[in-house]
Amino acid sequence: MKVNGSNGVGSTAAPRGAVGAAVGGFSLPSLSDAADTAPAARLAATVGVGSIDALLALQEVGSPLERRRKAVRRAGVILDVLDEVKLSLLDGGVPPAALDRLMAAVRLERGGADDPRLQALLDEIETRAAVEMAKIEMARAAA
Repeated sequence: MKVNGSNGVGSTAAPRGAVGAAVGGFSLPSLSDAADTAPAARLAATVGVGSIDALLALQEVGSPLERRRKAVRRAGVILDVLDEVKLSLLDGGVPPAALDRLMAAVRLERGGADDPRLQALLDEIETRAAVEMAKIEMARAAA
């Protein structure tokens, strides 16, 4: 067998006098055994592709520092929308678009939250936004 760089495993032709040179001792495989090396070549090609997929998956995951930055950015979006809702409540009315943005931001954060306390907090925010949205819809229906 011969390994050729990234081409995987291949077979080489045996020297002319080597095949069957010794009766009971060492002998080289015949060319008919080359069919046995074909699955190995396919396996080597598959492993190469698999390792590339693994590298790409690792790049998508990112470092812990990058994940933390993204979480802080998402939390900042939620806090900004909550501030907007708070100011709107103080002015006398909440725009439904702000509540929609708040609920969308909470849904995005929910996918990356592993902490049960954070999940509970997101549930409370989402519930309160749903209550405010229901109040707006009830006021529209009554008018």
